[in-house]
Amino acid sequence: MSTRILLVEDDELLTLVLRYNLEAQGYTIEAVTRGDEADCRLRESLPDLAILDWVLPGLSGIELCRRIRSRNGSERLPVMMLTARAHEADRVRGLDTGADDILVKPFSLPEFLARVRALLRRCRPTQAARSLVVGDVELDRKGYRVLRRGDVVHLGPTEFRLLEFLMQSPGRVFTREEMLTGVWQHGVQIDRQTVDVYVLRLRRALDQVGSIDLIRTVRGVGYSLDETFAHRGETAARRPDATP
Repeated sequence: MSTRILLVEDDELLTLVLRYNLEAQGYTIEAVTRGDEADCRLRESLPDLAILDWVLPGLSGIELCRRIRSRNGSERLPVMMLTARAHEADRVRGLDTGADDILVKPFSLPEFLARVRALLRRCRPTQAARSLVVGDVELDRKGYRVLRRGDVVHLGPTEFRLLEFLMQSPGRVFTREEMLTGVWQHGVQIDRQTVDVYVLRLRRALDQVGSIDLIRTVRGVGYSLDETFAHRGETAARRPDATP
């Protein structure tokens, strides 16, 4: 499952270089050149990491970072800032505003990539954990195995990636577009209805060994894996022929 990174940089050449190297590492990159445009994107969907240039048209990177930290839902988003400001006072200001890391231009690509990896490990430990547990479901990444109440759940590769994606943020509602980006390989042409098909397959597999449906459908929006939803008694086991 690809990690999503929002790159906000108005230098076209630097954006090209950073994007190429990040994608070579397996990350999915969305690049924008304006701070106000990035702010709109972040209100619609959160990436796994935001990389912000300090000086941007429309809205500065430092102000964008402040908004990220002050807004419910994005306050824990990992943020790296890129800046040509080498003074200590500027770096302190950036960190005090909420940046998790600051890299001063010019920088080497190996250092940049190493800092991206380190920031993702530090801020998103679930992405590095061997296993994920939500309710009575356990997913073993290394063993490529899923258990529910101790019973093996037989999943195909896509259903496994889909479950892993949902389990990393239990309770969060993902749009179909977010699921397409997070689960399927970059460049693969998949439509939104395909998401519904795989959600149904995952649902059936999980329900074969459990009586409670953990997958919540939010009509017109998307899906979430929500243990509390099941515990509130708002859903019951679905029949094998149920629709997403």
